[in-house]
Amino acid sequence: MMKIRVGFGYDVHKLGEKEELWLGGIQVPHTKGSIGHSDGDVLIHAICDALLGAANLRDIGYHFPDNDPSLKGIDSKILLTRTIDIIRDRGFEISNIDSTIALQQPKVKDLIPMMQETLANVLKIEIEDIAIKATTTEKLGFVGKQEGIAAYATVLIAK
Repeated sequence: MMKIRVGFGYDVHKLGEKEELWLGGIQVPHTKGSIGHSDGDVLIHAICDALLGAANLRDIGYHFPDNDPSLKGIDSKILLTRTIDIIRDRGFEISNIDSTIALQQPKVKDLIPMMQETLANVLKIEIEDIAIKATTTEKLGFVGKQEGIAAYATVLIAK
């Protein structure tokens, strides 16, 4: 009998001057970047949380705590690789990922294919199985005021 599970992930990072902005495993040119213990890639962090949740394996902070000095500044693609290894060790495979990045600036729609390709390579799945959307918050809230960035991810995994 096939076991199918859905997971949901959410992440937020504060934006700051002189920081790098990483989204979906690629560096995005911008005057502000994510402040975080790792490289601050909110999209990858949301996907990790969704995968771990779907497999009932807690969350990203449990597996990769922000007080672990060995993870300081780590490339989030490494965290995603470790996450998918944890999931696959339990017999799960990704069916698909649907995600949304919420940020006011910069516009990232033209970078989405590169993000999809990067994530597909890390996860060893087809590009067509990774949906990435981007939206603003119509200048409302911390995202709209360009104080922070958020990402949401839903995943379907199967065993």
